[in-house]
Amino acid sequence: MSEDASPQGQLIDGRYHVVREIAQGGMATVYEAIDERLNRTVALKVMHTQLAQGAHREQFIERFRREAQSAAQIANPHIVQVYDTGEFNGLAYLVMEYVHGVNLRYEMNQQGTFTVRETLRIIGETLEGLAAAHQVHVVHRDIKPENIMLNNRGRVQITDFGLAKVASAATLSSTGMLLGTATYLPPETIEHNEATPQGDLYAVGIMAWEMLTGSVPFISDNPVTLVFKHVHEDVPSVALQCPDIDPAVARFIGHLTQRSVQARPADAGAALLELKQLCTSLEPNAWMYRKPSSTTDTAQTGTTPMPAPPAPPVQARSEESVPDATTAPMRPNATTPISEGSTQVLNAPDRSDGTATATTAMPANGNGASKGTPAASSKRGRKALIIAVISLVVAVSCAGGAWWYFLGPGSYWKIPKPADVTCNADSACSLEGASWKQYERVLKNAGIPYSATKDYSDTVDEGHVISATVAGSPVAVDSHVSMRQQQKVNVVVSKGMRMSTIPDDILDTASANGKSPLEALKHAGFTNIKHDTGKDEYSLTAPEGTALSITPEPGTTLKHNAKVTVSLSKGPMPVTMPDIAGRAKDEASRALDDLKLKATFTEEFSDTVAAGEVISTSVPKDTQLHWGDAVEVTVSKGPETVTLPNVVGKTYDEASAMLKALGLDVKKSAPLGDLTHVVRLQSPSAGDQVRVRDSDGNKTVVTLTVV
Repeated sequence: MSEDASPQGQLIDGRYHVVREIAQGGMATVYEAIDERLNRTVALKVMHTQLAQGAHREQFIERFRREAQSAAQIANPHIVQVYDTGEFNGLAYLVMEYVHGVNLRYEMNQQGTFTVRETLRIIGETLEGLAAAHQVHVVHRDIKPENIMLNNRGRVQITDFGLAKVASAATLSSTGMLLGTATYLPPETIEHNEATPQGDLYAVGIMAWEMLTGSVPFISDNPVTLVFKHVHEDVPSVALQCPDIDPAVARFIGHLTQRSVQARPADAGAALLELKQLCTSLEPNAWMYRKPSSTTDTAQTGTTPMPAPPAPPVQARSEESVPDATTAPMRPNATTPISEGSTQVLNAPDRSDGTATATTAMPANGNGASKGTPAASSKRGRKALIIAVISLVVAVSCAGGAWWYFLGPGSYWKIPKPADVTCNADSACSLEGASWKQYERVLKNAGIPYSATKDYSDTVDEGHVISATVAGSPVAVDSHVSMRQQQKVNVVVSKGMRMSTIPDDILDTASANGKSPLEALKHAGFTNIKHDTGKDEYSLTAPEGTALSITPEPGTTLKHNAKVTVSLSKGPMPVTMPDIAGRAKDEASRALDDLKLKATFTEEFSDTVAAGEVISTSVPKDTQLHWGDAVEVTVSKGPETVTLPNVVGKTYDEASAMLKALGLDVKKSAPLGDLTHVVRLQSPSAGDQVRVRDSDGNKTVVTLTVV
């Protein structure tokens, strides 16, 4: 897989089906994928090609894998979990938790600045996640708003663990670039390329600085100038931008952003403890502080705007109205803030006649008490009390509204009871067996999002619910479906019992189904296949493993779990080659036929084997054969004979040549001398039939007498 070749649509390692690209970063591309083994959505992060090439490839991939294992050991709700790691087409990948929500950068762009309360909450949850990582010696090294996810409940989940520590091992000399985001890089990383827990705290402090002020402390178009500032300049106090912020908050952020590593807290656990101590000392008005949008706004209002509590939804939403957080991100904290330029005037009864008093004192010559008089002091005291009471009411309302919206009844739907399902009081009431046509209308009317798939069932009638799950877990009546996590009910509806048909050609040994009948039945959907081995037989015509018989007959359609009985061929039976040498041809033929061997007979002369008897076979005796194997048999025609020609009167040389041509041997006899070289006598006589060779294989001798 190259940078140009997207894995979208591919199935990685036979498990992760890549759906779409989510985002690209400096070191990897992130995809949405479906874990088909566990049926859940995951985030698949695939390392860029350039980081896995070159001389350091094996070292980088090994460290990537080892670091992923370390990240997977961090068990904390504020850490995006790592489920799996592997390698695909030479590129390492991580399988991580899929977070439904937005990142902190999105919230920054939406809100501009944050209150002290919201800032410290997000920073606290970030430190809690980092503390769990630092305990197992894992340093993130790239903390920034883009890596801080806010899920649908507004809670922090830190992402990009696993790559960070490995990236710190890649120096300028090995990769040609300094990894990390310059805006949040601590001085020790810039100077010495060190990855320390205190470096993570420095980035957290810069992030808090930005949340409160709306900008980062060091700004430059030139990255070299920017990193120079981090190394050689102290981060200014956040109080310079937020003059009315509580000094303790400014000191805490200043502690995180010290230039010296030793001057910062030892790790995220120490910083979190310091933050908790800070929170116990803050006054109520300190929590609500937000940097004014302008000096004019501050002069006009004299107060800092505060977010209103979230409003409960007017009505439940149907599946079609539920937004997809992966395509159209929702703000996790769906509040309606009071605009920073507005002023709210809250009046309270001041006199017994019900006339409202203003929030400011009247001049000394007016109807009100003059400044400094007991009446004025009393009025100021009542005013302070009213403001305190109103502040308390607003705070309680905010807390109550937040609970209702994020944790209470406003945060979930309850699974309704199907009308056609009977529930027992002592056990959970399952949706199994409910009529889907009726229950679907119930879900639509309740506005509960759902999806429906169909599957076969042996126990649930067609059109009725087999099962229902939410986020992979079974649900029952009155179970909760989270609105904030954009959950939906996944319903499996029965298609009834699966029906299967026995293939028509299953007994045809030449067809694909006939060659593998058991596999053909499984492929047809049958689940109760009985191979009756007791009826398996040897066959001269059916190859081993093919079907000899099947019950019910081919072409029958029946329930998938009905019993189908099959007997198979064991193929040609093994036999042993008999000893038929010297046996009569007819006897040998019967012996071979009994063994279902295909015999081919030929004849030849033999000086030792009587005519009609077997001389030899192409297969030695006792050889292991099978029905249908071919055997060549040679049968004797007896000894070869010739009829002697009449050579009397011929010259010896001519007569000798004629007899030798017949395979005979010639002997000359010349009792009176060989004067004429003419044959006068021959023995045996002309016309006699003689053997060409005797039983020992010697040629028959013909004696020629010459004068």
